[in-house]
Amino acid sequence: MRQIIRTPDAPSSPLFSQAIKVGSTVYLSGIVGMDPKTNQMAGSTIQEQTRQALINCQNILRAADAALNDVVEVQVLLTRPGDFAGLNEEYAKFFPSNPPARSVTKLGVELPNILVSIKMTAVL
Repeated sequence: MRQIIRTPDAPSSPLFSQAIKVGSTVYLSGIVGMDPKTNQMAGSTIQEQTRQALINCQNILRAADAALNDVVEVQVLLTRPGDFAGLNEEYAKFFPSNPPARSVTKLGVELPNILVSIKMTAVL
């Protein structure tokens, strides 16, 4: 059974679901560092955008009755590969030990002001 997950506490679009829950697995779409209250990017640095993207992911997970410790895989898309160290700086605060499997690649589509997009899979 497929359940669409929606929360006003994360960016949304009519073009994608924030997450879909199937059984005990939650699939999050690529989530950016946009503040859902202002619809503006959280800042111009990779750290600010990474922090907000991960907060947005936490909020979506919470709406699916999940949490960061349920995450088994993370896919990170970076606009600028040179931001890798800054991404890791903030990411480590959210996954301080026993982090999920992760891949990092370059974001193929240039989107104005977006430095990072984070996609997750969680298993409850």
